[in-house]
Amino acid sequence: MTGPILTRREGGILEVTIDRPKANAIDLKTSRIMGEIFREFRDEPSLRVAIVTGAGEKFFCPGWDLKAAADGDAVDGDYGVGGFGGIQELRDLNKPIIAAVNGICCGGGLEIALSTDLILAAEHATFALPEIRSGTVADAASIKLPKRIPYHIAMDMLLTGRWLDAAEANRWGFVNEILPANRLMERAWELARLLESGPPLVYAAIKEVVREAEGRDFQTTMNKITRRQFKTVDILYSSEDQLEGARAFAEKRDPVWKGR
Repeated sequence: MTGPILTRREGGILEVTIDRPKANAIDLKTSRIMGEIFREFRDEPSLRVAIVTGAGEKFFCPGWDLKAAADGDAVDGDYGVGGFGGIQELRDLNKPIIAAVNGICCGGGLEIALSTDLILAAEHATFALPEIRSGTVADAASIKLPKRIPYHIAMDMLLTGRWLDAAEANRWGFVNEILPANRLMERAWELARLLESGPPLVYAAIKEVVREAEGRDFQTTMNKITRRQFKTVDILYSSEDQLEGARAFAEKRDPVWKGR
């Protein structure tokens, strides 16, 4: 696919690149395209893992395209099936997604990164929620960030809009790894290949349980697991892969996952 979103597929891995010069900002049209791409990723059984990154070396994504807004894009307009950026509100997205943050990651761009499962950052990457300075609210980040990092650090970012470098983002725990810029995508693909080789039904169960547990107490969630009330857990416990995992362990060999 050619701009504003580029895609590359290798085996079960899908790479999604935001490519909207000069800054990779997202307008309504781009968000809807991303939603369709990630919906296809969710629904295609042969796709196992996705990587999302930005084109160039300066910007991952600054979020909402203010120039498009000035030209008439409504901030509460139709972002598409997955909400802003295609993944924030996409239901049942039970496959691993890696963010490879190659530069400035702020506003809605940071909210997209927070919607992924693993965040890798180039050494020069920077992070912020500058919405406060334009008189608006970082809505998704206000929900997610205080659950991911210490409350007072999250509130500092939300209330002041200050910037964090990659080292501080890593120190507070919302960046998994920091890498030289020329190693970022290589490492993202290494990690994606590792995940591609893993059990997709287990990944799906992990993601559903983690997502649902955010709004529930521990025992309620555990009861739903043991009673097989999560769809993904029920599928997993009745699957060939569940038996394959046990057999491979007993036979001291690597399992062969089929996703069924």
